[in-house]
Amino acid sequence: MEAPVAKNEYYDVIFEDLTHDGAGVAKIDGFPIFVPNGLPGEKAKVKVVKVKKGYGFGRLIELYEQSEDRIDAPCSIYKQCGGCQLQHIRYEGQLKAKYKHVKEVLARIGKIEHATVHPVLGMSDPWRYRNKAQVPVGEREGGIVAGFYKERSHDIIDMDTCLIQQEMNDIVVQTVKEICEQYNIPAYNEQTHKGVLRHIMARYGATTKEVMVVLITRTEELPHKKKMIEAIIDRVPNVKSIVQNINPKRTNVIMGEETRVLWGSEYIYDYIGDVRFAISARSFYQVNPEQTKVLYDQAIAYANLTGEETVIDAYCGIGTISLFLAKKAKKVYGVEVVPEAIADAKRNAELNGITNVEFAVGEAEVVIPKWYEQGVKADCIVVDPPRKGCEESLLQTIIAMKPNRVVYVSCNPATLARDLRILEDGGYKTMEVQPVDMFPHTMHVECVAKLELSFVHSK
Repeated sequence: MEAPVAKNEYYDVIFEDLTHDGAGVAKIDGFPIFVPNGLPGEKAKVKVVKVKKGYGFGRLIELYEQSEDRIDAPCSIYKQCGGCQLQHIRYEGQLKAKYKHVKEVLARIGKIEHATVHPVLGMSDPWRYRNKAQVPVGEREGGIVAGFYKERSHDIIDMDTCLIQQEMNDIVVQTVKEICEQYNIPAYNEQTHKGVLRHIMARYGATTKEVMVVLITRTEELPHKKKMIEAIIDRVPNVKSIVQNINPKRTNVIMGEETRVLWGSEYIYDYIGDVRFAISARSFYQVNPEQTKVLYDQAIAYANLTGEETVIDAYCGIGTISLFLAKKAKKVYGVEVVPEAIADAKRNAELNGITNVEFAVGEAEVVIPKWYEQGVKADCIVVDPPRKGCEESLLQTIIAMKPNRVVYVSCNPATLARDLRILEDGGYKTMEVQPVDMFPHTMHVECVAKLELSFVHSK
């Protein structure tokens, strides 16, 4: 079928929806056109800039009718920076859009329409929530720039402040930029694979106020290291740790294999609820601690623990959910493929005096069946996989083990829907899904799903 639109032509449209990355969706004779900055319900003139086989891309030229949810984005570089997608939508509208997205994806991909999807749990103040910044560094006209990339590019948008970062992260980034300027420390150049400083990372303990500064370099040598350390200590309040991570490879991966403590401690500390966590330069730790508590409280509620249960936490990371579960369960087993994360998990259990938890390194779909063979019978299994979702072999392991309840924590509604379908076909019923807004002003949304065993699957 020939597309009913042509490149560089203008069309009047009504936006019907948002894509997963926040662009407006309009249809011309049923043919979808994706247009950044368009909002559902708005009438507009658009210019088609690219036509593919089943869809096209457009640019917003003129708005005839605006959505009541449209606002002026408070960030001065919002239109250039690729960090946020939804600052032009009032917060209540963002939550509505995320709810609609979760509900539609569950129905379309998972064929799940019977489960209750609750309204998204948002923040009372959806700004300055991120406790971790990692920004690329470059040079422009002789000066150092640091900021997030322009959308779909590696062009750095220089920034003085980021409205979704903790203010302390801004202070760290600006301080390191100024020090690099002062001592002529060259930024890394992707094209030539020369220069020293690749990224600046700041980590902040929202409860403890402790700060970690991580300098990610191409070279082992850090010019003017002593002066740089002294300047950071002098200018950054509550700094407890200054770390160098060395990444000599020509790669988009941010961190390298070697990490050196230049000054202070290897860790900073923070709390989620009353659980204390040690955070290293490479630890995975949720970037929005306030909403992490909301998310984990929901997972605990769905696990419905009485204190007599055995729980398995697959993809346990540094033990964040495991330690919350351990306070309510008889025994918790956590498994994670990253050895450093398991070392952190064991350290965090010790830090909190929690003894009814056991951690193992390995793939969940390999380790969990071994536990089962050893007589470990889980009453509840909690999964919190990466964006790609669970390995199907793990889902089949869960179906074979038949725990009464499964709690699925997800950062990607599409893979959540796919995996819920597999679990439902294997004998589980999705009872409830609670979306949680962990990342205001972006299209990302976390969900917690509660599943109960409804029949024993037999092949």
